[in-house]
Amino acid sequence: MKKVGILGGTFNPPHLGHLIMANEAYHSARLDEVRFMPNFIAPHKEVEGASAQQRLTMTQLAISGHPHFRVEDFEIKSGGVSYSFDTLTRLIEQEPDTEFFFIIGGDMVEGLPTWYRIDDLVEVIRFIGVKRPGYNVETPYPVMMIDSPELLLSSTMLRERAATDRPLTFLVPEKVEAFIRKERLYGSQPYA
Repeated sequence: MKKVGILGGTFNPPHLGHLIMANEAYHSARLDEVRFMPNFIAPHKEVEGASAQQRLTMTQLAISGHPHFRVEDFEIKSGGVSYSFDTLTRLIEQEPDTEFFFIIGGDMVEGLPTWYRIDDLVEVIRFIGVKRPGYNVETPYPVMMIDSPELLLSSTMLRERAATDRPLTFLVPEKVEAFIRKERLYGSQPYA
């Protein structure tokens, strides 16, 4: 069976922390590929500052050149609130010869009890949890925890930096920063 990791999120914007998480999961779980799956509407947070299409484009730019990464646009195409159970059930139906692993950060591990249909979800996929500083990774659900270089970086912080015209260099891939500046996302100004 093909082993595919799914890294879902708003990717508003995608940053090096996302790429590191995906790469560590790829190697630790010996996956065949990792798919970055931007959601259309996140069930747990508001998405502001970039449209679904802009977030998809930034994600494509972020992973370009990485042969074991690809973008999964399933939730963007589906529209509406993106629930992991619904999405993964449909992906499993479309790809019955694929074993899916859902990659989540330590911040999401402690929130698993609040997920929509979590008891059903753990029956159909496996979770890979990536440790993050400051978060409890104890959970009643089966999660394969992996170590990763710790990078205290968030999309919220990056949006705030862009809004005040502070550099995003070395925090997001160059192509992503160029797109943010060109599109004037998050209140940023284009570089002269």
